[in-house]
Amino acid sequence: MSEALDELMMRRAIVLARARLGRTQPNPAVGCVLVKDGQVIAEAATGAGGRPHAEEQALAAAGGAAEGAVAYVTMEPCGRRSSGAPSCSERLVDAKVARVVIACENPDVLSAGHGVARLKSAGVPVDQGFLADEARAALYRDFLQSLNPDPKD
Repeated sequence: MSEALDELMMRRAIVLARARLGRTQPNPAVGCVLVKDGQVIAEAATGAGGRPHAEEQALAAAGGAAEGAVAYVTMEPCGRRSSGAPSCSERLVDAKVARVVIACENPDVLSAGHGVARLKSAGVPVDQGFLADEARAALYRDFLQSLNPDPKD
């Protein structure tokens, strides 16, 4: 994949997430775009109240076409779910995506590196920090503040 396509698709994921701001609490608004052979095959953003997650919606929409796709996600896919449902990182592995590009790390206790670790241990290449500053400023300032309310930290 070219860096120009990576940038275009991550910007699209940020736009999707931005449209959901204020409607996904307690979860952050996340955007996910699935691309295969240079074409968008599915896209989604976090649902109202934080469910369903962006990745699970995009994967469901893509079905079997997700195999071999690149997933562009504005925040690290969850590594565990409080509900016990399969995590987004598990779903991405099961769908056999070829690569995952992530803007921001997810500091939440159910994610915090667990999603990336699962992807990498399954052999899925992960690129982290792609357009992170832009995504953090546009999407996650309030979410990150809610996890660390002490302004000195």
